[in-house]
Amino acid sequence: MSWPPNDDLDAILDHAWQVLVRGVRDARSPAHTPTVATVGPDGTPQLRTVVLRGAARRAHQLRFHTDSRAKKVAALRVRPACALHVYDRARKLQLRLQGVATLHGLNTSTGDAAWTATRTQSRRCYQVVQAPGGPIDSPDAPRFEADDEGRAHFVAVTVDLHSLEWLYLQARGHRRALFTRDGEEWRGTWLVP
Repeated sequence: MSWPPNDDLDAILDHAWQVLVRGVRDARSPAHTPTVATVGPDGTPQLRTVVLRGAARRAHQLRFHTDSRAKKVAALRVRPACALHVYDRARKLQLRLQGVATLHGLNTSTGDAAWTATRTQSRRCYQVVQAPGGPIDSPDAPRFEADDEGRAHFVAVTVDLHSLEWLYLQARGHRRALFTRDGEEWRGTWLVP
């Protein structure tokens, strides 16, 4: 798609999904590492960077992976609503996405398929004995379990999107659009930037 996109809302939504799909396969893409926001147990907002592992337009879903012992998992169990943010500095593009997360752990088709597709070096993240964010004596202190033991800590998180906001920053005038999902259809409207 040419850049910048034209004034057609459908073309802009198409472009936003292209950005997300590219983020899954291109580690250099800003969409490869979006920021995810959740609400912690104490009611405060929590932000962290994740790696985008799936973008399925027809299913209206994004997917990332995490450790079942991570604080974001505990937060999503209580409040599954979350938001994701992507900023592409070179293109002056911001995407803000909102949706509801579903956790897919052991013995789920989504979790098992995601684990099977995960590279060996990525699996090491889930083989740490201690929970993420716990105190250790030194950076070299984490202990690791046997190769197959990490599966118990692996969770695939799918986010069923219900809104997508697109903001393009340009010197001659910013452009902003909001897309909300109604069933299987996305409806777009222009917003004041």
